Amino acid sequence: MFSIFLQGMMLSAAMILPIGPQNAFVMNQGIRRQYHLMIAGLCAFSDIVLICGGIFGGSALLDNYPTLLFIVSWGGVAFLLWFGWGAFRTAMAANPLQVEAKVMEKSRWRIVASMMAVTWLNPHVYLDTFVVLGSLGGRLASDERSWFALGAVLSSTLWFFGLAVLAALLSPWLNKGKTQRAINLVVGVVMWAIALQLALQNLHF
Repeated sequence: MFSIFLQGMMLSAAMILPIGPQNAFVMNQGIRRQYHLMIAGLCAFSDIVLICGGIFGGSALLDNYPTLLFIVSWGGVAFLLWFGWGAFRTAMAANPLQVEAKVMEKSRWRIVASMMAVTWLNPHVYLDTFVVLGSLGGRLASDERSWFALGAVLSSTLWFFGLAVLAALLSPWLNKGKTQRAINLVVGVVMWAIALQLALQNLHF
């Protein structure tokens, strides 16, 4: 069972480690030191729900309704293009820190709402949890499936809290105008690259 646990942990890590909307949001909250642990906890909880949902039945839903997968995939392309454009706008601003300061004026509940949107309105997360993790974990025996899900969930939880804490520790170096510009440029490029890759996959190139 330990090998199944490790398999779930490693596959989940492979899905979550690349920069994505969730990671970018958690990292930015950590840099601002604004509700970063709460946001990490909510992201981890959301991933627990999505991962378990995918492994214990959600994958079959997408398999039975290919049109739903089509909609989710192209929705992911649109979402990633929009998220990347927001990062580019911040990077191209005359003073990126002023843009970040306006973001920091948001209340706790607006930040939570933004995090929920980044997580639950991002169709790409359903491809990771339902299509990849769900299709592999769903084929396992019932007892093995639980260990696979536990490994995947633990990997996600450790990652989000680790990212939030590390970003907060490095905040004095990362929360500078040039650094913020560079971070947002990287995030924008990565978001658009993922969108292009997803679009090409949908077009069967």
